[in-house]
Amino acid sequence: MTPLPGHTGPAVFWRLDDQRDEKTWDSGEGARQKGGRWSPVGVPAVYCSLDPGTAILEVAVHKGFNTLNAVPHVLSAATMQIPWDEIHVVRPEDVPNKLWLYPCAFSAAQQDFGHQWLDAHAFVAIPSAVSRRSWNLIFDASRAVGKYKLLHQESLDLDPRLNPPAR
Repeated sequence: MTPLPGHTGPAVFWRLDDQRDEKTWDSGEGARQKGGRWSPVGVPAVYCSLDPGTAILEVAVHKGFNTLNAVPHVLSAATMQIPWDEIHVVRPEDVPNKLWLYPCAFSAAQQDFGHQWLDAHAFVAIPSAVSRRSWNLIFDASRAVGKYKLLHQESLDLDPRLNPPAR
């Protein structure tokens, strides 16, 4: 497992979105409508990563590199305005079903379990299912207002080698 970033400064987190969603990157609207790995429908969960590479992989696994190369996307970087000890860290041993940490279909029990974390903590750091040695960060948009600050947004310029022509 990659160590969490140092506890000496503010934690920076990252999210990749379709450019059309640039202004609403932190709304949690997609998860509110459809649910997510760690949140049921109705919860405006915002799924981010603690490094930009994992944020890109998390989106690429769903959309593919072709879409990331052809459709404009925006990478957002934000920083938490709370102390590190207020971030709830979920270790693999904290999860009752270890398969929840693997890239597989998620269950209602998994969503409910994650929702309990989001109810109790402003931010939850959890291992990524896409890159198991990396960290994701999740927060409930309705409860985290004022606890983070957008640093910058930039367009994603994906290395074309990740989407080579068919041979």
